[in-house]
Amino acid sequence: MNLDNTPASLQSQVSGSSFYAGMRVLPKAEREAMYAVYAFCRAVDDIADDEHKIGDRAERARQLDRWRGDIEALYAGSDPGQAALVAEAVRRFGLERADFLAVIDGMAMDVAADIRWVPFETLDLYCDRVASAVGRLSVKIFGMEHEPGVALSHHLGRALQFTNILRDVDEDAAIGRVYLAEEHLTAAGIVFTTPLEVVNHPNIDAACRPLAAKAQAHFAEANRILASRPKGHLIAPRLMAAVYAPILSRMEKAGWTSPRTRIRTNKPALILTALRLWLFR
Repeated sequence: MNLDNTPASLQSQVSGSSFYAGMRVLPKAEREAMYAVYAFCRAVDDIADDEHKIGDRAERARQLDRWRGDIEALYAGSDPGQAALVAEAVRRFGLERADFLAVIDGMAMDVAADIRWVPFETLDLYCDRVASAVGRLSVKIFGMEHEPGVALSHHLGRALQFTNILRDVDEDAAIGRVYLAEEHLTAAGIVFTTPLEVVNHPNIDAACRPLAAKAQAHFAEANRILASRPKGHLIAPRLMAAVYAPILSRMEKAGWTSPRTRIRTNKPALILTALRLWLFR
């Protein structure tokens, strides 16, 4: 899929983002495959999140099931329906059916019930599905070998998702979700009442720090893998790590005690980072 030929809504979602900056430097086939995977992820994510537009939980579950059926049909050689979106990427890069289904399963966790203070094991599974599975699709497109590709997906996917969770505490609570681990909240002495009360508890900073530490550890492992210079087009994952790790560090410095100011990406810095990585690849 060529971004120039995609709907304006998709262009507005990716242009100016770290995703867009990273993908623009890829060769045409890889770039179009990544835009197709991104469009798939946006489609199923919108089903999971947009109750007002899509419908109640039952309707959103039905729509996710339709996507499951279409992915299965694509790999069975039948009419792929909506999954025609990723058919060329699957054919060209050998993308795994299990990874597409894992992304859908992650979205289904949000549809089944609003995720609130679940055990860390459940939170980690959720992050594997909605982030690391996307990474596993991506590293095949980037041309990475299996072992370093899976390892990079595991660590960078979780690092990015944990960072997003910590950055979006207020936005998630506003729609009834708290993606913080039960163990971390309990250790901080926070009682489970309502999402807004939980994230505005005086001890919320102590509950966020352990997840931030895990994110930092995953960034370190991801950077170690990238520093070993494995085979593949690695500007995109390098850029994601270079953009998001400083956001995490800025949040750690500011803390999570309410009221919070959402840390945002600096677009001029993003452009300079992308240019630096392209020049010194």
